[in-house]
Amino acid sequence: MKKNSGSGRGIGARLGRAFLLQATFISVAAVVGVFVAGVLLERLLIREALRDEAAHFWAQHSAQPDFPLPHTRNLTGYIDDVPDALRPLGPGYHPWRRDSVDYLVYVSERQGQRLYLTFDGSSVGRLAAYYGLAPLAIVLLVLYLSTWLGFRASRRAVSPVMALARSVRQLDPNAPDPAVFEPDRLPSGADDEVSELSAALARFAQRINEFMERERHFTRDASHELRSPLTVIQMASDLLLQDLTLGETQRREVTRIRRSARDMEELTSAFLLLARESETGLPTETVCINDVIANELERVLPLAQGRPIALQLDARCHLSLTAPEKVLSVLLGNLLRNAVAYTDAGRVRVEIHPNAVVIEDTGVGLPAARFHKMDQPFVRGSAAGSGYGVGLTIVRRLSDRFGWPVEFTSQAGVGTRVRVTFHGATATPLAG
Repeated sequence: MKKNSGSGRGIGARLGRAFLLQATFISVAAVVGVFVAGVLLERLLIREALRDEAAHFWAQHSAQPDFPLPHTRNLTGYIDDVPDALRPLGPGYHPWRRDSVDYLVYVSERQGQRLYLTFDGSSVGRLAAYYGLAPLAIVLLVLYLSTWLGFRASRRAVSPVMALARSVRQLDPNAPDPAVFEPDRLPSGADDEVSELSAALARFAQRINEFMERERHFTRDASHELRSPLTVIQMASDLLLQDLTLGETQRREVTRIRRSARDMEELTSAFLLLARESETGLPTETVCINDVIANELERVLPLAQGRPIALQLDARCHLSLTAPEKVLSVLLGNLLRNAVAYTDAGRVRVEIHPNAVVIEDTGVGLPAARFHKMDQPFVRGSAAGSGYGVGLTIVRRLSDRFGWPVEFTSQAGVGTRVRVTFHGATATPLAG
């Protein structure tokens, strides 16, 4: 089962990213807002205030010539005793720097007189900090606190769902345990919907167990029941072949009966193998794949009799694997029988590589539309081939169970190539 617990794609990670993006966006927006406010404070409010201050001074000066010039901590006015650096400035706004301090100068002219108002520019920063940054810091603090609390609350809300997801990831697909979905195993605070989901998963796991148990019993019982008549057929065929009075045609037919019974016995053994493996497991040992292939090639020789088919073995190394020998025999034997059954003329070639076995044939091949259905039960390559249409299904089940990837490539009229990769196999060079 695929796991992605550490991929950052879970609900908790997504919630964290969502809240983080939200807080970041709001923080950036707030900082930009304060910056814009500072600019507006300088460009609009302060300039408007200087203009109003100048208008107020001229109004008072016209009625009272000795009206005092503005002189505060941040604002200073000049008419007569004007610094030399300000005298060249014309009416309007001007930047001015004095004693490492930036000023905003507003020059207003009335009746031949000029009023110079200088505003300490550093005060803009203090005003922005006082009226902007300080409230911003408080707002951001409240924002981050509320975001963190919201994230904690969201995590608590989805934690039961995350716990269910972990339970599903840890399930054994061959024997799912319904007890892991019991509602009392959920984190505290699980709502009714999550409890219903957990109960549904428990029922589903129980149904899977019951289904698999029925399948194992049926496979085992049916396979055992088939063995007895198959044994009778094989024994009767052997006795008939010993009859010297049989003609060539009758002997050929009896041989066909004997071969079919043998194929059915192999199929029955495969079913028993799958059922036994599901119930108790299979003994493992170090097996030489070369020997297994040699035995299976010898067993498929009767299938190739009467047809111009060459069976070739290209062993490039000794390949050993720790696995149940019977499983390897069933898997490779089914692939070899399938290759021989669908090859009328040409060759069936087996190559043993350091980590894989490749089986190639020059048989009928398969069109793409039919090829993708070949691992489905009771689907055969062609009507001309022999078999019952379950061989590749067994191969697929065994490869999935033991982790031996099987790759099929086929082309109609050209042939089929099958590659079985054995992870963990040990290759040794051939002697000589």
